[in-house]
Amino acid sequence: MQKPIVLAAACALALAACSKPAPESTPVTPTDAPTAAAAAPTANPFFVPSTLPLLAPDFTQIRDEHYLPAFEEGMKRHLAEVRAIADNPEPASLDNTLAAMERSGDLLYRVSQVFFNLTGSHTSETLQKIEAEVAPKLASHQDAIFLDPKLFARVKALYDARDALAAHPEDRRLAERYYHLFVRAGALLDDAGKAKMRALNEELSTLQTAFGENLLKEVNDAAVVFDSAEALAGLSEAQLSAAAAAAKERGLEGKWVVALQNTTGQPVLASLTNRESRQRVFEASVNRGIRGNAFDQRERIRRIATLRAERAALLGFPNLAAYALDDQMAKTPAAVDKMLNDLVPAVMANVRREAAEIQARIKADGGDFELAGWDWAYYAEKVRQAKYDLDEAQVRPYFELERVLNDGLFFAMERLYGITLKERSDIPTYHPDVRVFDVFDADGSQLGLFYADLYARPSKRGGAWMSTFVDQSHLLGTKPVVLNNMNIPKPADGQPTLLSFDEVITLFHEFGHAIHGLFSNTRYPLIGGTSVPRDFVEFPSQANEDWSLLPEVLANYAKHYQTGEPIPADLLKKIVDANQFGQGFATLEYIAAAMLDQDWHQLDPASIPADPVAFEAQSLKARGVDYAPIPPRYRTGYFAHIWPGGYSAGYYAYLWSEVMAADAFAHQMASGGMTRAVGDAYRAGILSRGGTVEGMDMYRAWRGGEPSVEALLVRRGIKQ
Repeated sequence: MQKPIVLAAACALALAACSKPAPESTPVTPTDAPTAAAAAPTANPFFVPSTLPLLAPDFTQIRDEHYLPAFEEGMKRHLAEVRAIADNPEPASLDNTLAAMERSGDLLYRVSQVFFNLTGSHTSETLQKIEAEVAPKLASHQDAIFLDPKLFARVKALYDARDALAAHPEDRRLAERYYHLFVRAGALLDDAGKAKMRALNEELSTLQTAFGENLLKEVNDAAVVFDSAEALAGLSEAQLSAAAAAAKERGLEGKWVVALQNTTGQPVLASLTNRESRQRVFEASVNRGIRGNAFDQRERIRRIATLRAERAALLGFPNLAAYALDDQMAKTPAAVDKMLNDLVPAVMANVRREAAEIQARIKADGGDFELAGWDWAYYAEKVRQAKYDLDEAQVRPYFELERVLNDGLFFAMERLYGITLKERSDIPTYHPDVRVFDVFDADGSQLGLFYADLYARPSKRGGAWMSTFVDQSHLLGTKPVVLNNMNIPKPADGQPTLLSFDEVITLFHEFGHAIHGLFSNTRYPLIGGTSVPRDFVEFPSQANEDWSLLPEVLANYAKHYQTGEPIPADLLKKIVDANQFGQGFATLEYIAAAMLDQDWHQLDPASIPADPVAFEAQSLKARGVDYAPIPPRYRTGYFAHIWPGGYSAGYYAYLWSEVMAADAFAHQMASGGMTRAVGDAYRAGILSRGGTVEGMDMYRAWRGGEPSVEALLVRRGIKQ
C-alpha cells in the first residue's frame, strides 16, 4: 500500500500542514470565501466543502478544468493562512500555531486528495499534463512553509516546551512531529542551503512525476499481442475472453492482448503451456523501462538517485537511506541490511531445493532445457499440483468476488469488530467500476465511507493500495472516506469475477489498511489514521491477511459460484497447505528487490552509476541473490514503489512489518481467535491510535512484550 498523503505524489515529504479538510459543520472561514477578485471561479466545486455525506467528493460536478485553478487558489489561501500564523504577535501556543496549522489549507487538501487519487486510479493525458505543471509548484509551496524561519521559530518554541504538554500525549506528540518534519525539510539550514533545497525539491518533484507517468505508458505499450488463441493454450475461457476484449479495446480485433501487471511475475506464466509465449510475456515484463524507447527510464532514474543523495547530504546524512530510515522503526541502514542479509543463506538453500524439484519436473515432462525465469511459475504449479493435488483452475470457481467480499472479508470484519458495510448507489464515483459502501459501527453509528475500485484498466497504475478522500479528525469534526484499489483483470461481459487465492489475500490485505484509516480515533490529522512509519504501516494490513485463511472464514465464503456448494474439505486443506509452498521463491524475489532499493539509496552523490542495469546486476551479485530464474519482484526500470517516492529506501518495510503481523496473529489466536474481545482490544490498542505513539511502544503496550520472529518462520513455512 502506498497512501498518498497530500502532495506526496509531488513532493519528497508529505505536507502535513495542508492535510486538513474543513469540518462539515463548520462555516466557511473568510479565507475560504471567494473574494471579489476570485469571483470567476466560484463555480469550481473544490472552492467549498462537498455537500455529500462525510464530505465525499461530488464527481458529478468535478471537471478537468477545475483542478489547476483550485490548486493555485488553494496554495494562495494556504500561504496566507500560514503567514498569519507565523506573524501572530502572541506567543506561540498549541492552538494559535500547531492546531491552527492543522486547520489550514482545506481547499488545497480537497483538490489534492481527489486529484492525486485519480492520477493513480484513473488518469488521462490531461491529468498528467496538469500533474506535470503543478508538481514543481507544490514542491515550492511546501518549501515556502517548511523553510519559513518565523514559522519554524514558533514550532521550535512549542517543541522546546513539550514537557508542559505531557498531560495531553497527543499534544506533545504533535509538537514533536511538527518539529521533526520541519528539521527534516531543512528548517535548520542557512539561506544558501535553503535555496539549494528548494531547487532540489522542485527538480525532484518534476522527475518523480514524470517517472510515474512514463511507467503507466510503458506498461500499456509493453502489453504482449498474440495472433492466435493457440499461442495462449492453457489459459481459461475467461482469461482468453478478457485477452480478446483487451485487444478489441486497442483496435486489434481478432487478436489477443496480455496486459502486464506491476510486478515482474505475471499471472499467466503459471498457465501458458507454450514456452515461447511464456518467454515473450516474461521478457516484456522484465525489460520495462530499459527498452530504449520513448518511455525509457534510465536517465531519469540516475538523476532522481543523484538528487536524493544530494538532498540527504545537504541535511547532514551520508545517503538517502540514512535520512529516510532515521524516521522509521528500523532507524539505520545497518539494521535493515542485517535483517535482509541474515535471511539469504536459508532462503537460497530453500530456493535451490525448490529449483531442483522444478528441474526434475521439467525432465519428467520431456523437457531438455535449463529452468529459466519464464518457466518457474508454470512448472512450480505442476509441482504444487503433484504435491498437493491442487489445480488453480479447481480453486478459482470457489472464490467468486461477491462471495469473497461479502461472506469472507465483511463477514470476518463484523465478527471481529462488529462493523457492517452496506453498498449504496447514490454517491457518484469517478468510474463506473467504483463501488461505495457505508461503514457502520457496532452501535449503528456511521464510522465512514469505503470506496472499492477493484478492476484493472489502462488508466490505473499497477499494484494495490489504500488511500483516502477525507481523513478522520476530532479537531476538524471529520470522518474517514477511504479508498482501496486493486488490479483484478475484469472478465468479459456476463462472466463472473473468479479470483486467485493471491487476489483473495490481497483483498484482505488492503482492507487491513482501510480499517487502519476507518478506525482512526485521534484529534489531529497529522498523527491520525495510517500516518505512521512505513515499516509499521504494513503491519495491520499483513495481519489482516491471516483471517482469510481461518477455516471458519474460508468455509463461509469459499463456495462454488454456480452451485453454491461449499468448498470440499480436502480441497480446502490443500489450499491452506499449499499456501506455504514456494516460499523460497516468494522470499527471494522480495528480499532481492528490498536489497536493490537499499543499494540504490545507500549511494552518496559521487557514486551514482552511469549504467543502472549494470548496477542492478552488481548489487544482486554482491548481496548473493543473483539467481537468474528468480529476478527481483521489481527491477530498477519499473520499481514503482521507490522512484516516484513513497517507499524509497523503505521497501524492506513489508518484511519488517510481517514480523509484527505474524506475532500479532499468533497472539490473537492464543487469546481466543475471531472474537469481539480480541478484535476490540486490537482496535483500541493499535488500529485507532494512528501515529500518536511510537510504533514499537504501541505494539509492546498492546502485545505485552516484544514481537518474536518465531511466528514469521511458521507463517512462511520455514519452521513447523
